[in-house]
Amino acid sequence: MLGAALDVPAYLDRLNSEFAKLDQSALKRWADLIYGAYEAGKFVFIIGNGGSGCNASHMAEDLGKSTLREQELKDESKRRLKVLSLTDNAGWIMAVGNDVGYDQIFVQQLMNYGSAGDVLIAISGSGNSPNILAAVDWANRHGLKTFGLTGYSGGKLLKAQQDGLYVRLDDMGMVESIHLAVFHWVLNDVFARINGEGRYKA
Repeated sequence: MLGAALDVPAYLDRLNSEFAKLDQSALKRWADLIYGAYEAGKFVFIIGNGGSGCNASHMAEDLGKSTLREQELKDESKRRLKVLSLTDNAGWIMAVGNDVGYDQIFVQQLMNYGSAGDVLIAISGSGNSPNILAAVDWANRHGLKTFGLTGYSGGKLLKAQQDGLYVRLDDMGMVESIHLAVFHWVLNDVFARINGEGRYKA
């Protein structure tokens, strides 16, 4: 926990330095993957545990709502991004966790929803969460595109995923913060493409 040792200026300086180390091309590929799913009418599924699970919910909400202009939210003819956080169905998660095993809470949902060509965004700071790895393994074997968000050593997810963004840092709070912060650039880029705005303006 870097914040336990660093005061506010030092903590923010360290956070800023970690942003500077990111593979910026990975952010672009992440945006490409989501926009490609939109273009093809495919689903984007997002999974994570704990703080990463909350990030998954946040990302799904933003991608579902904030890829549209505000005035188009009630337009039934507007094509929308199909996006779902698999962290949010509490009843299903509890039933699977209790009856089958916690490592199955995401993969069992993918078995119902997932199809070849869909996208799975898998968030695990350690890269070693069994339920994340089970879902990524299933997705890889069934033609889904997998993109991981990791930290620390990257763990097993770094090898299992097809692509991803790796934050090489041993601090969960900073890793989760960085994942969510840079996601907002991805969101904005996808919004601009869908709506022909910014650098994508015709």
